[in-house]
Amino acid sequence: MEVAIYTTPTCPWSTQAKQWLRRHRVSFIEKDLEDSEDARDEILQKTSQFCTPTIDVDGQILIGFDEEKLAELTKRKK
Repeated sequence: MEVAIYTTPTCPWSTQAKQWLRRHRVSFIEKDLEDSEDARDEILQKTSQFCTPTIDVDGQILIGFDEEKLAELTKRKK
Protein backbone atom coordinates (compact mmCIF):
# COMPACT_ATOMS: atom_id res chain seq x y z
CA MET A 1 0.00 0.00 0.00
CA GLU A 2 1.32 3.44 -0.92
CA VAL A 3 0.20 6.39 1.16
CA ALA A 4 1.09 10.02 0.54
CA ILE A 5 -0.16 12.85 2.71
CA TYR A 6 -0.10 16.44 1.46
CA THR A 7 0.29 18.84 4.37
CA THR A 8 1.19 22.32 5.52
CA PRO A 9 3.06 22.98 8.79
CA THR A 10 0.24 25.10 10.25
CA CYS A 11 -2.62 22.69 9.56
CA PRO A 12 -3.77 20.98 12.79
CA TRP A 13 -5.74 18.37 10.82
CA SER A 14 -2.56 17.40 8.97
CA THR A 15 -0.86 16.83 12.32
CA GLN A 16 -3.75 14.69 13.54
CA ALA A 17 -3.79 12.63 10.34
CA LYS A 18 -0.04 11.97 10.56
CA GLN A 19 -0.40 10.95 14.21
CA TRP A 20 -3.21 8.57 13.28
CA LEU A 21 -1.12 7.01 10.51
CA ARG A 22 1.85 6.56 12.86
CA ARG A 23 -0.33 5.15 15.65
CA HIS A 24 -1.76 2.58 13.21
CA ARG A 25 1.68 1.82 11.77
CA VAL A 26 0.81 2.96 8.26
CA SER A 27 3.91 3.97 6.33
CA PHE A 28 3.49 7.22 4.45
CA ILE A 29 5.34 9.87 2.51
CA GLU A 30 4.71 13.43 3.63
CA LYS A 31 4.59 16.12 0.96
CA ASP A 32 4.72 19.66 2.34
CA LEU A 33 2.86 22.06 0.07
CA GLU A 34 4.77 25.06 1.43
CA ASP A 35 8.17 23.56 0.63
CA SER A 36 7.59 21.74 -2.62
CA GLU A 37 6.39 23.11 -5.92
CA ASP A 38 6.21 19.52 -7.20
CA ALA A 39 3.85 18.62 -4.34
CA ARG A 40 1.65 21.61 -5.19
CA ASP A 41 1.55 20.52 -8.83
CA GLU A 42 0.69 16.94 -7.82
CA ILE A 43 -2.18 17.93 -5.54
CA LEU A 44 -3.64 20.27 -8.14
CA GLN A 45 -3.48 17.52 -10.74
CA LYS A 46 -5.15 15.03 -8.38
CA THR A 47 -7.82 17.26 -6.81
CA SER A 48 -7.89 20.65 -8.59
CA GLN A 49 -7.59 22.32 -5.17
CA PHE A 50 -5.26 23.03 -2.27
CA CYS A 51 -6.75 21.36 0.81
CA THR A 52 -4.81 19.89 3.68
CA PRO A 53 -4.53 17.26 4.60
CA THR A 54 -5.11 15.43 1.37
CA ILE A 55 -4.32 11.75 1.67
CA ASP A 56 -3.67 9.51 -1.32
CA VAL A 57 -4.03 5.80 -0.52
CA ASP A 58 -3.14 3.78 -3.62
CA GLY A 59 -4.77 6.41 -5.83
CA GLN A 60 -7.87 6.86 -3.68
CA ILE A 61 -8.07 10.46 -2.50
CA LEU A 62 -9.30 11.55 0.90
CA ILE A 63 -9.58 15.31 1.43
CA GLY A 64 -9.45 16.26 5.09
CA PHE A 65 -8.99 14.01 8.09
CA ASP A 66 -11.85 11.54 8.35
CA GLU A 67 -10.78 8.82 10.76
CA GLU A 68 -13.44 6.35 9.67
CA LYS A 69 -12.74 6.78 5.96
CA LEU A 70 -8.98 6.62 6.53
CA ALA A 71 -9.41 3.38 8.51
CA GLU A 72 -11.48 1.98 5.65
CA LEU A 73 -8.92 2.97 3.01
CA THR A 74 -6.03 1.54 5.01
CA LYS A 75 -8.10 -1.34 6.39
CA ARG A 76 -7.17 -0.41 9.96
CA LYS A 77 -9.37 -0.18 13.01
CA LYS A 78 -9.80 3.14 14.76
